[in-house]
Amino acid sequence: MSAVEDKIAELGLKLPQVVPPLATYQPAVRSGRYVFTSGQLPMVDGALPATGKVGAEVTPEAAAELAATCALNALAAVKSVIGDLDRIERVVKVVGFVASAPDFTGQPGVVNGASELLGAILGDKGVHARSAVGVAVLPVDAPVEVEIQVEIAE
Repeated sequence: MSAVEDKIAELGLKLPQVVPPLATYQPAVRSGRYVFTSGQLPMVDGALPATGKVGAEVTPEAAAELAATCALNALAAVKSVIGDLDRIERVVKVVGFVASAPDFTGQPGVVNGASELLGAILGDKGVHARSAVGVAVLPVDAPVEVEIQVEIAE
């Protein structure tokens, strides 16, 4: 097991299997020294633990936990391409999409769930640029979706 996976276990988490695509795309692709993930939903064992809009059916706190699950799923997608998460030199960018109730404006706090988990797992290598975007709806009524871009060692 890699040091990154040891850290995941130390946090009481487990790296999941790659979430199968819901349409025609790959969970992650490599281009040179970079791996780009597709948007990852907060799937756990093939199902969404919650659905709906943040600020309505889903609390911001629950959505932040779901964003962390998305980040863990994104790391699984990265591993499927590079084989060993210890090859990550840094997380370059995180993009989070939050299915938001019309008056909800706390998207950055929700996406913090993903950012904080990446920092807890990767330390300084997990510090990244980021966007947090409110949207009307996400696939299968997911409350949040996260994609990451990482730079890897050769």
